[in-house]
Amino acid sequence: MNIDSNIEPAVMEQEQHIQVELCPAADKYIICNMYPFYLYDLSEIWERLPNRYGVFEEDDCCATLAQQSDVFKIWWRHPGVLFPFLIRVNGIPAGFALVSTPPYVPAGEQVEYFLHEFFLMRPFRGKGIAQQAAKYVFDSFSGRWALHTNPTGRNMHTRRFWRQLLADYTSYKYDEEPFESDENGPLLTFRFVSQASPSSAQVEIQK
Repeated sequence: MNIDSNIEPAVMEQEQHIQVELCPAADKYIICNMYPFYLYDLSEIWERLPNRYGVFEEDDCCATLAQQSDVFKIWWRHPGVLFPFLIRVNGIPAGFALVSTPPYVPAGEQVEYFLHEFFLMRPFRGKGIAQQAAKYVFDSFSGRWALHTNPTGRNMHTRRFWRQLLADYTSYKYDEEPFESDENGPLLTFRFVSQASPSSAQVEIQK
């Protein structure tokens, strides 16, 4: 079922004007601009170093950020399967959420939707923006969801964030357990069900 074309932007107001919407291909450069900052943040948690060109990639396949962006553009090549969401605050790009569906979910996950990446830039953190944006994304697709995160003590803040958010979003009806990834090694997985229909995320929400 192709539902991406039916998703409308959601506007949520709580001191800031927050908008979450699917990012059109014409604006993909905005998410590509933020992506290196996301990898830089992850490098501290995963204890990863940049490659010999100064780019945060696992190998030397990318010598420039432009080359990295070319690889990343796969998110706009499979509409209805891959869903890149752009988060704005007061009209300014603030972060992104990347949602995948089969076959682009990790092996071993029997889910319909997988939150591949979720990122909010530092000036926008600690204000409730991430929570509102994540809930909107989850409300966009009804079904079984999963997300992975680093299980170590270096990632305590993110683990606490997802536990609190999912407890509120699902009324504590979520699962949390270790997950072994062939690519990334030990992970922590959160699984839950979104009961929302896409139409529930199409209305403007004011708080």
